[in-house]
Amino acid sequence: MNTRLQILTLAQRHGLDAAALARLQQLAGVHEAPSQFGPWLGRLAALLGAALGGLGLVMWVAANWAELGRLPRFALLQGLIVALCLGAIARPAARPPLTLLAFVALGALLAYFGQTYQTGADAWQLFALWALLGLPLVLGLRSDLLWTPWALVAMLAIALWTYTHAAPRWGHHVGDVSVHLLGFGAMLALGAALALPLRRHAGAGLWSLRLVALLSMLSVVSIALGALFQTPVGPQYGLGVLVLATAAAGPLLRRALADVFVLSTVAGGLNILLVVGLGRWVLSGASGTLERLLGLGVMALLSLGLMAASVRLILQHGRPQAQHP
Repeated sequence: MNTRLQILTLAQRHGLDAAALARLQQLAGVHEAPSQFGPWLGRLAALLGAALGGLGLVMWVAANWAELGRLPRFALLQGLIVALCLGAIARPAARPPLTLLAFVALGALLAYFGQTYQTGADAWQLFALWALLGLPLVLGLRSDLLWTPWALVAMLAIALWTYTHAAPRWGHHVGDVSVHLLGFGAMLALGAALALPLRRHAGAGLWSLRLVALLSMLSVVSIALGALFQTPVGPQYGLGVLVLATAAAGPLLRRALADVFVLSTVAGGLNILLVVGLGRWVLSGASGTLERLLGLGVMALLSLGLMAASVRLILQHGRPQAQHP
């Protein structure tokens, strides 16, 4: 029931006058802003202000870009990064949005360098260099506000590396197993780092870990399903099941890591692979309509059982954790 409605009900039941009602409302704090929203509102306002300021700067640069030479363009981008870093050092209150803008400006500088000199580097190398050079900013800020975009850049570097070195269509050739194995291993390593040492010593929070879990699950499931529908089934399918099972084992064995969102994401991807794999096995061996219907029934029962087991494990081991950006 709403707190205000409870207070009015109590006042009516006990016949409180206006002064007693006002005192009761004061004690309940119904006229005060929720204390838990104060820090969030300040951070969001600072982040929005930084985004709007950065957008205005981008628009100004875009409007005058054609009139600037190569050297002024590099000087402008580099000067922007230096100014933002100095501002973050001088103004601790504005440090998170200024550092985030410096990280974005670093990516813009690397992109312009690649466009200007046509180095021939692959796209994954740009994102990898961006993540590497931006790591001191993230370690200096020690906030999930910057760890989350950094994790996105790192995940894009891993995904683009996998795409570049495997077949052009996220292929599932047997020869690509080593590439996918390294890609999946890099995703697992990044998630483990964000879950343990970086969270404990470098300020990484749950949002960056959840982003890595979600993107890793989507990547693994897409590659594994592609291999499942090959003839014969590609080894990437079994590799995907093994990777997701390994990713689920960590939070289940160590309760401090058992975040509900991460567990749900990994369990959902694992359930998809298992149910679709069973469906391919059942339907490929069915020769008649009745056998196909029975196979679909078995699939439905198995999917319900897996979902029930997943929910039970998540409720037993998972727990929502506080956010500290």
